Amino acid sequence: MPDRTKTYDVLIAGGGNAALCAAITARQAGASVILLESAPRAFRGGNSRHTRNLRAMHDKPNDVLTDAYPEDEYWDDLLRVTGGNTDEALARMTIRASSGVFGWMQANGVRFQPSLTGTLNLGRTNAFFLGGGKALVNAYYVTAERLGIEILYDTEVLSLNLDDGAVRSVDITYRGFPETLHARCVVAASGGFQANLDWMRKHWGDAVDNFVIRGTPYNRGRVLRNLLDQGVAAIGDPTQCHAVALDARAPKFDGGITTRLDSVPFSIVVNQHGERFYDEGEDVWPKRYAIWGRLIAQQPGQIAYSICDAKAFPLFMPSVYPAIKADTLAELATKMKLDPAKVQATVAAYNAAVLPGQSFDNLKLDGNRTQGLTPDKTNWARTIDKPPFYGYPLRPGITFTYLGVRVNERAQVLMENGQPAGNLYASGEIMAGNILGRGYLAGFGMTIGTVFGRIAGQEAARHARN
Repeated sequence: MPDRTKTYDVLIAGGGNAALCAAITARQAGASVILLESAPRAFRGGNSRHTRNLRAMHDKPNDVLTDAYPEDEYWDDLLRVTGGNTDEALARMTIRASSGVFGWMQANGVRFQPSLTGTLNLGRTNAFFLGGGKALVNAYYVTAERLGIEILYDTEVLSLNLDDGAVRSVDITYRGFPETLHARCVVAASGGFQANLDWMRKHWGDAVDNFVIRGTPYNRGRVLRNLLDQGVAAIGDPTQCHAVALDARAPKFDGGITTRLDSVPFSIVVNQHGERFYDEGEDVWPKRYAIWGRLIAQQPGQIAYSICDAKAFPLFMPSVYPAIKADTLAELATKMKLDPAKVQATVAAYNAAVLPGQSFDNLKLDGNRTQGLTPDKTNWARTIDKPPFYGYPLRPGITFTYLGVRVNERAQVLMENGQPAGNLYASGEIMAGNILGRGYLAGFGMTIGTVFGRIAGQEAARHARN
């Protein structure tokens, strides 16, 4: 039961990685902290429980990463996927800070597994959590409880009541009952609005009926909407979202990372008319996988199909739902309810365009391409001719939205007049649009949440003490 008579130093709205990093940091700095998680305890952690890794800069090999991943390469990767739609100062600050997070994370219970091989360079750029995101979230909650952070589950924040640029009170419902809390500082870390289908529909129309929300169903954007309605500066395009190619057979909500399909680079992808529509081999999968949800969302019926043969099938991560399998392309097309003649013609044209005599390498950009197609496939192009043949139906899988609140380098939320709010900070997906205007790099969301969570917690605790 929340204590209505108490004024907390720091109130955290949210319960995922960014919220926990802020809460733990603030508590370690001596602040009294309360954390409000809208989900029940069993589903705590937001989208963070579906993650696997964190992208980190490093100048030399360490316990969990191979080789080196310097700042300029990291920045170039981010620039490429965002198309320049990023705040360079905040982005570079995040990149630099990522190199120093491992000690803090491990001190607070997170464990990492040895670097991976065979995952398109991820062993060099991304540190994987032992047990995945759920283990990370659970470790942080154990630390939070040990530190004396008050945690309320089933608690929805209705309004952060701003007056003269500062939060004066916080209206919540705790297990369905209305309450009002007070805190000297507030950190908004409550995610985007992807689970609010009515809000999504305003920007995507009825196509949203064919979207799969692979993340938590509790990110409905209530805190974000409340802040924007009170004059907080917005950042990001409401039509932009982290959207991946997901198995069309996945549940509508909360399927998580296991429903993602990694077959695209080693296959061809066709729409419901049996036509290819984008270069499947444009770049290594961790840099480009997050464009495919949006590409599929723009196709008729918001559906597509990945098709490969027996040569390619062992090259990607196994799927949760079994592949559709057939001895002939015509049979495969029929099983996927596609026009067999059209699929056969598309595959035949693709096979004829594959340049011969190239050296195939599934671990790097190999230049194995087609010539004369629109669009051409520019890497990992091999003929699809060895039975059995395999197919997967693909839908847009939405993880989080990019519309958020504008912040500065101290994680202070900015008002529409450009001035920072007096006692309001933000971390995680609710402010990621400052750095990720579009596109995505594998593991970068966790990097943003960790870096800005720690900054927000530190700054909020310092402000509360003063």
